[in-house]
Amino acid sequence: MSTAADLATAPEAPGYRARHTLPLRVEAVRQLRRRRTLLMGGVLAALPFILIIAFAIGGTPDGGPDGGDRITLMDTATASAANFAATCLFVSAGFLLVVPVALFCGDTVASEASWSSLRYLLAAPVPRARLLWSKLVVALGFSLAAMVLLPLVALAAGAAAYGWGPLELPTGGALAAGDAVPRLALVVAFVFVSQLVTAGLAFWLSTKTDAPLGAVGGAVGLTIVGNVLDAVTALGSWRDFLPAHWQFAWADALQPAIEWGGMAKGAAVSVTYALLLFAFAFRGFSRKDIVS
Repeated sequence: MSTAADLATAPEAPGYRARHTLPLRVEAVRQLRRRRTLLMGGVLAALPFILIIAFAIGGTPDGGPDGGDRITLMDTATASAANFAATCLFVSAGFLLVVPVALFCGDTVASEASWSSLRYLLAAPVPRARLLWSKLVVALGFSLAAMVLLPLVALAAGAAAYGWGPLELPTGGALAAGDAVPRLALVVAFVFVSQLVTAGLAFWLSTKTDAPLGAVGGAVGLTIVGNVLDAVTALGSWRDFLPAHWQFAWADALQPAIEWGGMAKGAAVSVTYALLLFAFAFRGFSRKDIVS
């Protein structure tokens, strides 16, 4: 009978290449066909139309007597397509865009375990690191696609509803439409980077549990906890180490002159936490006893 040591030192089968197992294209097609992927895409695509209907029913958003003195992107939401797209990002970045990231990254490994198909993938044989890498890249790709889908649909819907024009800044001034689109792309890029912490949490939890809902819900829950802690002003400068503290730093990109300081600090905090969480996921999964 062959021992584990014999199998570890056995030569590879002719034609076998570890890097060719579970190609990204195959994993992407598998995930694209999932019902939750289509449902999430539908929800994000529907949000701009829901807001347009809300503005049509409730009237043009403004500070008004009930809006207080605080100026936000909501005040100029219907000024142009660019303003409407920025508003859609503003209302969704805090929570809604957290959900697809947690869903795509938290469901990817745990779902395979819950279906009892994980051990068959590894027996294919797909090396553990290769399996995790393929799933992580595809999950991050779908997360980015979700964040790009929302402003694209918002731009198209906003152009039809409010016309194409400059991005009017709530604090005064405007950005030409040709300059507004690259600024919105920068916003999307920063939102994606800021959500890498949620992706890392979800992916790490996905390697620790056989319950996809636990991994997704745990990542969303911990993200909410971070938002709550950031609201505790008594923490003072300690809040600078919370990713949630910088989640709206992208507003600095929608200024006449871009302010890079907040976005740079926020990106550094998010990437640092994310890399640690991804490392924990790979290290733990490499030693995990796969029984399902």
